[in-house]
Amino acid sequence: MTPRLLYRTLAIAEVITWALLLTAMFLKYVTKTTDALVTPFGGIHGFIFLSYGAMTIFVWINQKWKPGVGILGLVSAIVPFATLPFDLAIDKRGLLNGGWRLAPGGEEPRGFFEHVQAMVLRHPIVWTTIAAVVIAGVFTVLLMLGPPIPLPA
Repeated sequence: MTPRLLYRTLAIAEVITWALLLTAMFLKYVTKTTDALVTPFGGIHGFIFLSYGAMTIFVWINQKWKPGVGILGLVSAIVPFATLPFDLAIDKRGLLNGGWRLAPGGEEPRGFFEHVQAMVLRHPIVWTTIAAVVIAGVFTVLLMLGPPIPLPA
């Protein structure tokens, strides 16, 4: 899977999970019909949000984005529905072109982060599993801490 396809997939997933979460919040807070959907949709969105952030950093390293582009990619996950327009804009500028440059047979890694990325690309199944477990762990800790701002009932 290319950086472009993987990043686009997560950008779309982020948009979909934002829509689900906002719908659930609308049903709970505006129509007051149900609050049963907030927890599952919030959970799904939280996991995709963290995954998108991790993938933004991974693609940022691969594509050698300038810091402003990478930071904007991370911020786009915070703004509802902004990940897809961000993805489309950077794709149009050619910032998602090419494959994984540090994959086996590719460029030699330089620096700590490129060495980590090269290691991940040599053993993608192992490292994807580890990443999923780490993201799930971070997600669990964040759930236990609760929302940063208490929400009205």
